[in-house]
Amino acid sequence: MVVDYKQDLIDAVKRVHNYVYQTPILTSSLMNSLTGAQLYFKCENFQKMGAFKMRGAVNAILQLTAAQKEAGVVTHSSGNFAQAISLAARNLGIKAYIVMPSNAPKIKIEAVKTYGGHIILSEPTLASREAEAEKIVQEKGATFIHPSNDYNVILGQGTAAYELLQKQPDLDCITTPVGGGGLIGGSCIAAHFFGNNCITIGAEPATMDDAKRSLQAGEIQFNNGGLTVADGLRTHLGDLNFPIIKQFVDDILLVEEQQIIDAMKLIWQYMKIVVEPSSAVPLAAILANPGIFKNKKVGVIISGGNVDLTNLPF
Repeated sequence: MVVDYKQDLIDAVKRVHNYVYQTPILTSSLMNSLTGAQLYFKCENFQKMGAFKMRGAVNAILQLTAAQKEAGVVTHSSGNFAQAISLAARNLGIKAYIVMPSNAPKIKIEAVKTYGGHIILSEPTLASREAEAEKIVQEKGATFIHPSNDYNVILGQGTAAYELLQKQPDLDCITTPVGGGGLIGGSCIAAHFFGNNCITIGAEPATMDDAKRSLQAGEIQFNNGGLTVADGLRTHLGDLNFPIIKQFVDDILLVEEQQIIDAMKLIWQYMKIVVEPSSAVPLAAILANPGIFKNKKVGVIISGGNVDLTNLPF
């Protein structure tokens, strides 16, 4: 089956337009001088529920049939996608079941409750989360929506990069953090089909380098343990987004923990915006690789701003 990525993304842009914010694009002369590049920050920390994931959640839910909407949706997530599905579903008048690990931060559980999600706690393992989600699919007839390995979610996430390219069509490169692969998967479609020779470069923590290894090996690799301050990136690519990434992403760069923290602090201190650690990973990669980005116009997707203010890394 031939996939028309270009038309599919255009359709997603139209579909989500009235349900998400067209977030601002910020620039900073200080950041430009520090990096030797011209940076354009697409600020999804200002998105509804505070992260880009609202886009994918809305696009996926809007694709459901009337019968599917009646039965509701289910996902498993301890972070931003749990909030995104909860808010998107509430705004569209649909029930959302959210499977969260029992050790999820209280602040995130409370946020999901605020957005109207029905929380089911599971053991803190992926197998347990998946089993609980499957149980709800069987019992309630709800439609499962994966946080990153779902084509409609991927397209929704790509609408941020599309908007950026509409305002800055001459970008040489778009950079995004890489976790589950939804954001970079959608962004590289936007860059390839709507940019002017615009490439996509991902960035991930060196302690969670599965995406880099996957790109090198040509098949999905996994992490065995490992910790990172960028907790939103502690996951792996999926069988739906990896072929897209393999086709359209030029490279994935690795950054150390201190580089992520330093970049996060720079954004807070000099751009005066609240970002979570995952959002700082692309800037960390740009700062660490001046040879790649020097004199280039670079789009940076700021993925979100949902950070625990009592647990800042700096």
